[in-house]
Amino acid sequence: MANLRPVLLVSLLFLGYLIWVEWQKDYGPAPAATPAAMDDSVAQTDLVPPRPTEGPADSEPATGDLPEAREDLEPVTQPVTETTSESRPLISVTTDVLELDIDPVGGTMVGARLLDYPVEQDTPERKVTLFNREGQRLYIAQSGLLSRQAAPNHTSVYRAERLEWNLSSGLDELRVPMTWTDQSGISVTKTFIFKPGSYEIEVRHSLSNDSGQAWSGSRYEQLQKALEQDRDDGGFSNPGRYSFNGVAFYSPEEKFEKVDFDDIADDPYQSVHSNGWLAMVQHYFFAAWIPPAAENTAYSTQEFAPTGWPRYIARGVAPSISVAPGSTHEFSSRLYVGPKLQEQLEEVAPGLEHTVNYGIFTVFSKPLFWLLSAIHSFVGNWGWAIIFLTVLIKLAFFKLTEAQYKSMARMRKLQPRVEALKERYGDDRQRMSQAMMEMYKKEKVNPLGGCLPILVQIPIFIALYWVLLESVELRQAPFIGYLTNLSARDPYFILPALNAFFMIMTQRLTPTTGMDPMQAKMMKAMPVVFSVLFAFFPAGLVLYWATNAGLSLAQQWYITGKIAKAD
Repeated sequence: MANLRPVLLVSLLFLGYLIWVEWQKDYGPAPAATPAAMDDSVAQTDLVPPRPTEGPADSEPATGDLPEAREDLEPVTQPVTETTSESRPLISVTTDVLELDIDPVGGTMVGARLLDYPVEQDTPERKVTLFNREGQRLYIAQSGLLSRQAAPNHTSVYRAERLEWNLSSGLDELRVPMTWTDQSGISVTKTFIFKPGSYEIEVRHSLSNDSGQAWSGSRYEQLQKALEQDRDDGGFSNPGRYSFNGVAFYSPEEKFEKVDFDDIADDPYQSVHSNGWLAMVQHYFFAAWIPPAAENTAYSTQEFAPTGWPRYIARGVAPSISVAPGSTHEFSSRLYVGPKLQEQLEEVAPGLEHTVNYGIFTVFSKPLFWLLSAIHSFVGNWGWAIIFLTVLIKLAFFKLTEAQYKSMARMRKLQPRVEALKERYGDDRQRMSQAMMEMYKKEKVNPLGGCLPILVQIPIFIALYWVLLESVELRQAPFIGYLTNLSARDPYFILPALNAFFMIMTQRLTPTTGMDPMQAKMMKAMPVVFSVLFAFFPAGLVLYWATNAGLSLAQQWYITGKIAKAD
């Protein structure tokens, strides 16, 4: 009985958590109603950038110098151009991995399609889109300069040489310049630099001061996003519902810090540090602004609702600098827009790999992913890599689980004698328990011998679960035959049925000594419950569970037979 309780407890906790999530989805607090009519023009709902901080040009921003929400984040009441966003042409940039739309107003990134990542396999022409400028789906990347003198922010109008740019094959990079000038003599060229095969975009502001007096100001970057109030997370069939979706910051001191969108209004984030970055993270993909490493940047978050639904900002403001008359200065930062490719993120910026959020199981999950990737590089198929990784984990725990199965096998052999004790003592549970303990002691059987191996393995199994859930490398990865997408559910439910078969056969080898009728009924129902649950899980996760269940059944059958022959 004690051998079964940990399995039953973990299973019930897991199912209880999923039921709670579904309950929150259906009966949780209802979102605020959104206006029936809404304008999807970015120009009319843009934000005035934050005020620059005062002080010497080389001073570092302090926490108290961070922009204030009410004064600095008022909606623009007048259009910044004579055309609306619908008629205003956008600048289109195409590389081998990205297709981007840039608004000449502010040089704002308003569209980003990932060419190697279709939304669904059946419609490969529909690509995953991160940025959008429309209504409740608004998600944009903005940057500009802050100064009490003339300076272009994300509401200023730039001029571009042309509207279409293409990173042709054989080119080492593509530069897309945009210019802004002011009558005072200040001119700025904002340049986007793209490289082949890269999701990293360098953004430079080259300022030329011909005004006759010193110019003082700083650079800022921000990500702005609105959340769809009526969005559907897809239930159990969408593993992304369990992934973190919100704002993230990184610093060498505090490491990776997550900020939920719901918490921004009540507890805005404020911090000043160098060697960091800010990001908006979702399942598989993210966008991040990365300032120069040595720069002491002031980071903050804000929420506002200019048109009835909430929008969220994550912002970084650089220290102020001074540009002498007749001099030039170049501001630089980087924007990452793309997938969470774990082997590449560490090279982009320190700590960026933490956007693959394994939570408290990171210490186990990162080595498991490294091993899974190494196996994939050898076998060339993520499905087989999952199977071989599960085999290696079972081998690593073989001696540990051997003790568990030996204990269960011995208790199974004692089951007829336990039934005899039940008949002898009837309802006298105290005397029966004493007799059973004496029998276990005499036969040298530890009824708790199977608990420790299970408890030790639970963190490893959950860590691997998160590896399979969070790794974009497995997204839409094919296996064999009809299984063409390991990140989608099994279309014919073969893997869930196979897992149920292994669970049923394992139950037949598992002793039910001392189990009360309610426990016995629950254990019999577990294969059915898990089969229904796994029917909506991604095939890669079910492949892992089915492989693990099959290997456990084979190991238990072997050890049980070995002990039976020895006796």
